[in-house]
Amino acid sequence: MSGVRDTTIVPLHRSPHAERTLVGLSFFGGGTAAYQPWTAHMPAGTDLAVLCYPGREGRFAEDFARDWDGLAADVTRSLRAADLGPYTLFGHSMSGWMAFDVAARLDSDEARRPEALVLSSCNAPDRGLTAGERLPTPQDADERLLEWLGTHGLLPRHVREHAGLTEVALELVRADIEVRDTFVYGGAEVSVPLQMFFGADDPLISPDAAARWSALTSGPYRHDVLGGGHFYTPEIWQTLPSRIASINSAATGSAS
Repeated sequence: MSGVRDTTIVPLHRSPHAERTLVGLSFFGGGTAAYQPWTAHMPAGTDLAVLCYPGREGRFAEDFARDWDGLAADVTRSLRAADLGPYTLFGHSMSGWMAFDVAARLDSDEARRPEALVLSSCNAPDRGLTAGERLPTPQDADERLLEWLGTHGLLPRHVREHAGLTEVALELVRADIEVRDTFVYGGAEVSVPLQMFFGADDPLISPDAAARWSALTSGPYRHDVLGGGHFYTPEIWQTLPSRIASINSAATGSAS
């Protein structure tokens, strides 16, 4: 890939003679590290890259985005500037809404829009933020935020045991809360193929999520119900690329 710095679109896996790229978005409270387990499970001919948001990792010196539109504009600019070739865009949880928003912004740009959109563990944006999705809150104390990060696997031990890194983690998650709370659905839709993943035991996903998502694309739609909760099981998360239809030669049915 070219046209954008490796600190913005971070290459995690390169495949010989790659024909496509799977691009993941950093998700709420996290960064590129959450995608590292995927490197051992990428289909042949597919690169893996993660788009890093401003204010973290290699973009540490940049200011955090302070509202949803600012972050979406940053991601959209980065994907327009990158010479990715054919790519699939992936977003998990709140970054699923970001991936959808960005794909909608790129929908009329045939040269830069994704070939497919894959979203994970998120309700359709047209229903707005639920009470569960508004957690954690801006009012939560530092310890509550650290507990939330740890529960969701976003706080490695080396970070929790280092005061300076813990402070950075708290700054990051508070910035993400600020962005999340400015989200407003503006009626966006996409035309590219859309695949959804839901955890069978995820309490955040509403019963009508699949039906709502299917109404937001004019392209092919499918959803797969997987085992586990919001992050599935560790094994399912690690092997998730093998379940993405657009980067595998044969699509599978619903799995568990």
